[in-house]
Amino acid sequence: MGGACASYTTALAQVEESAVSLWNWTVTKHTGAVIDDEQRAKLRFVACRLICLCEGSDPPEGTIRRQILMSMKTGKGWIDIGKAGLADGFLENAMSSVEKLYAKLRKGSEGEADIQVHRADVEKSLFKVLSYQAESAVAQGDFQKAVMCVQRCKDMLMNLPKETCYLSILCYNFGVETYEWKRYEQSSFWLSQSYDIGKMDMKYSVGKEMQAKVLRLLATTYFEWDCSLYLDKALKAISLANQENLHPAGFFLKVKILLKSGASDEDINSALAEFMHLEMSLDFCLNTAKLLLEHGRESVGFDFLKSVPERFESSPDLGKITLLHIEFLLKNKRELLAKQKIEEVIIGHYTGKQLLPEALNQLHIILWDRAAKRYEEKSYSEALHWYNYSVSFYTPGQIDQNLAKLQRNMASCYLHLKQLDKAKEAVKQAERCDPNSIFTKFSVYKIAVMENDTDKAVEAVIEMGKLAEKTSEHEGKLRVDKNTGSNLLSLAAQIALENDQQIVAIKALEYLSEHLQDCRQLFAALKCLVRLMLSKVMAENAEKRDEDINSIVTYLNLAHKKLAEFFTEEEFTGDMRILEAHWFRKVAWNLAVQFKDSPEKMRDFFVLSFKLSQFCPSDKAVLIAQKTCLLMAAAVDLEMGRQQVTPSEQTELFSQALQHLQTCKEIWKVLKLTALAMESPARYPVLCKKALKSALNLHRKQAVIDAVKFSKCLHSLINISLPTGLTDLDTCVLQEVWDYFEDALSVVSSTDAYPEMEILWLMTRAWNTGIFQYTVGKYKEAEQWCGLGMRFLNHLGSLKKSYEGHMVGLYSEVLDKLDRAKGFIPNEE
Repeated sequence: MGGACASYTTALAQVEESAVSLWNWTVTKHTGAVIDDEQRAKLRFVACRLICLCEGSDPPEGTIRRQILMSMKTGKGWIDIGKAGLADGFLENAMSSVEKLYAKLRKGSEGEADIQVHRADVEKSLFKVLSYQAESAVAQGDFQKAVMCVQRCKDMLMNLPKETCYLSILCYNFGVETYEWKRYEQSSFWLSQSYDIGKMDMKYSVGKEMQAKVLRLLATTYFEWDCSLYLDKALKAISLANQENLHPAGFFLKVKILLKSGASDEDINSALAEFMHLEMSLDFCLNTAKLLLEHGRESVGFDFLKSVPERFESSPDLGKITLLHIEFLLKNKRELLAKQKIEEVIIGHYTGKQLLPEALNQLHIILWDRAAKRYEEKSYSEALHWYNYSVSFYTPGQIDQNLAKLQRNMASCYLHLKQLDKAKEAVKQAERCDPNSIFTKFSVYKIAVMENDTDKAVEAVIEMGKLAEKTSEHEGKLRVDKNTGSNLLSLAAQIALENDQQIVAIKALEYLSEHLQDCRQLFAALKCLVRLMLSKVMAENAEKRDEDINSIVTYLNLAHKKLAEFFTEEEFTGDMRILEAHWFRKVAWNLAVQFKDSPEKMRDFFVLSFKLSQFCPSDKAVLIAQKTCLLMAAAVDLEMGRQQVTPSEQTELFSQALQHLQTCKEIWKVLKLTALAMESPARYPVLCKKALKSALNLHRKQAVIDAVKFSKCLHSLINISLPTGLTDLDTCVLQEVWDYFEDALSVVSSTDAYPEMEILWLMTRAWNTGIFQYTVGKYKEAEQWCGLGMRFLNHLGSLKKSYEGHMVGLYSEVLDKLDRAKGFIPNEE
């Protein structure tokens, strides 16, 4: 028994030694980058827990002191990495160990003097534990516990005066944290505590600078908490702060509070006078002036601003004062005074008093902004006045992109004022500075249009089009996105039309039709192009028409291509698409009729009209038009094939004619059955089915299948072919209908446009057909049709959940019956 105890004691000693070694290793790695703070906290945690496990019933004084230290440090480590909840247990252990130590020391004391010494010794550890507990409580939002711990620490300061500074800063940190969390009431309490503790012992105080910092934050807290309610407290706090230590931040905050309180100009001037001897940066002074002016204290603000240059005579940044002065003069509608100031700056620019680049850039921004406002108000002469101020800062011959933009803006003003020569000169300067800008080309274009110089205008449009195609200009140049290019070309077309320059407008619209992404704008441009070219063709003699007619063919082909491309665009609705398709198909039809003396052109336009009509609803009028287009195209191909052509050309023409006639035949089948009843009770079901099949074939041949129309046609075909309630259908009938369902499934799988209610209907019909088969014992057929229904279920959207559970369960029963029928599973008795 004794041997076992000795072995246990030895093991504990080894564990304790390992724990101490781990702790010491962790401490030695504190300054290195071997482990991070979280890893350090975890290692301390392990070492501390091991030490606690090794504690006996009556540990010696050294062991208890070590436990106090380790528990405190472990708890503090968890707090520092933001895991205060893990710290509490260790801090409680530390508190318990402090009590044990005090009890042990008292037990061994020989008199009152010894007890006092021991108490002082223990109080240091107790103070530290309480302060850490306060930190943990604040981090966890337990305000009451934090207050209690700090109050106990505060009571101990009489015996531990050296801790005054530490406790004052601790309360300040609590004030900062709670302020950042916008817990203003708690923040004001902690900051007040920090200030009060800081006054308790001047020998160990935090110092006047720190006290002033505390008071400034306290004043800010009151100010942001509820300015109307705590304004007096905020003012008192900032006044105390400034008494403790004058600081620019204190000065600025006091002015801010006075302005909020509605203090008189005299009171604000008095506050400003208090700080005139303080060293403050130029930016700080400017911010103060800006604060005064923004609060409507113009008299005080401008007086203060006038006093600033005296304090910064040698500063190269003096221009900032002038800029601020100019800004507020303009803001307060004192343009005449602002102009005087600007003219002084211009004179200074050429007499050795230049603004620094940053200030000069800011002045340009102010001038351009003012000019832009005047331009918007159509005060073009006044806008030029402000732009000319900006020009004054550029030297003759200087090349600068901003100068190019400035000259372009001036050219626009001159054009509005009908001063063409001055506009031309401004554009010439813009070309010199930035010749490869699309904006410069646009300015050149406007001048050319004004001068009726068609060749130059077309050349400018071509250049604009090339620049619009680029994603960006070369390095250092302004990036030009596609929208900018499109917008400028649209404007160019508009300007040309307003000035009766059709050739120029056509060139601009051609570029637009190739590059526009917006479907509305694109079709508007194409329609405008077609109208313009039609009016041009009508005015030309026959010899000059061919090229322009080819252009119209190109436009119509592009319209057909874009109708297909935009088919699935959300913003390009069905009604919009139909309207556009009708417009272009009618144009193609009318052109075909007009060119009866030119068979080849007539055929091309009829074919185009047919292609475009495929995007229109298949009503009687459209079907008749389609039939006529195809018949006419076939007739032209046959006639051309009879003429003297090569065998290969003849074969191609006859093949085309056959294709047109075949399509025409299918359309004619549908037309013959127009007003024929297709819904139950159908009088001519066989004829109806033929018509519906022909219609489906036409739908399939579309470049993009119209899922809505397809679904309606297929719905009618299945209804006629598969009457409801019949279970003894012929196998070939079921196979025929099965093919229709497969057709539907392929379209459903390839588009999101198939109506959900139609998918639901298809699923239900397939499922019910399967269930009918199931009721008469045809389990194999039942499994096939129910499986088909399940395939449609997968394509349902919001309705899927409503049907899935019931269908899956019933489908399992069908499969089970099928397996039993095959003999795979024995029947249960």
